Amino acid sequence: MLLPQTKLDAVLGDRTAKALARHLGLQTVADLLQHYPRRYATRGELTPIREIPLGEPVTVVADVVSVSERYMKGKKGSILEVVITDGSATGNMGKLTLTFFNQAWRQKELRVGSRGLFAGKISSYQGKLQLAHPDYELFPDEISEADAQKWAKLPIPIYPAAASVTTWAIARSMAIVLDTLEALPEIIPTEIASNENLLSIAEALRRIHQPEVESDWKTARETLKFTEAFLLQSILVKRRFDNTNLTATPRRSIDDGLLAKFDAELPFKLTKGQSEIGEQISQDLAGSSPMNRLLQGEVGSGKTLVALRAMLVVADTDGQSALLAPTEVLANQHFNSITKHLGDELSRELGVTLLTGQLSTQQRKQALLQIISGKAKI
Repeated sequence: MLLPQTKLDAVLGDRTAKALARHLGLQTVADLLQHYPRRYATRGELTPIREIPLGEPVTVVADVVSVSERYMKGKKGSILEVVITDGSATGNMGKLTLTFFNQAWRQKELRVGSRGLFAGKISSYQGKLQLAHPDYELFPDEISEADAQKWAKLPIPIYPAAASVTTWAIARSMAIVLDTLEALPEIIPTEIASNENLLSIAEALRRIHQPEVESDWKTARETLKFTEAFLLQSILVKRRFDNTNLTATPRRSIDDGLLAKFDAELPFKLTKGQSEIGEQISQDLAGSSPMNRLLQGEVGSGKTLVALRAMLVVADTDGQSALLAPTEVLANQHFNSITKHLGDELSRELGVTLLTGQLSTQQRKQALLQIISGKAKI
């Protein structure tokens, strides 16, 4: 039995495990199980050979009627040609040629009389319908038409793959892991799982990787999405709780300080929302534990202004604040916006400093010196 932390080389063999690790970064059973399909394909409705349209992917149920190997002219290697028929018509109308280059070993399984499902994109060569290197699945000696139809409708997981690790290889590895996996502990409390109509983790993993119908992977995806969100929120709640046990320097604005000066020179009145959230942030900053807060608002609602007022509270107690931006363009925009709000005098007093990756060496040294010395309050 397997545990999620089990290394893949203990399950799949050294060669497969190394390929999964090297090309996809998958090291453990848990890594593989969380390598979800990026989409699902279907083998499609079974198509009579005589109705096959050229250039479109199709799937047929057919019997192998002949197998032959011929060597290529002027080149090394051989071509294996397998003729199949669905019995829908006489002559070539009901026949299809499968071609495999340098894969003579397939003769051992594609024997005359074999029956299976053959899928691929149809082309025409020398007046004959052809499938080059098709995907196929051979049936046992006895299989009903109903079972063949059921197999044709199974959703096919398509995984993020690499040239050396195909989606089919990943699916085979997944099947091995799922068949030997130990029972997994449930993450979501029973009451919540019941209220949200969630699957068990084990069932969700099986359905996402081995769905029998379309609804399987859809319901599994909802369970896994909810679980991921629940875990993230739980971690954030725990982190917030842990923060209450940490000590932070209380930051309180002063009556005639930087914030008071800034507010007095504002050419407009703060909105009710800006005032209320500003007061809440000030109360948090005045506490003895770190503040954690998400400020959310529409474009143009004054989020930067609210953040700037909080930074001024910190500056009033000789602290420093950093405003991080995801791009240099946005960093420059914030820098210009903040210095405009502050005005020349306050900007100089606060030592507002811009630090980006594109600064020259001299500019970067100067910015870092401002920050390290504490002259840059923002």
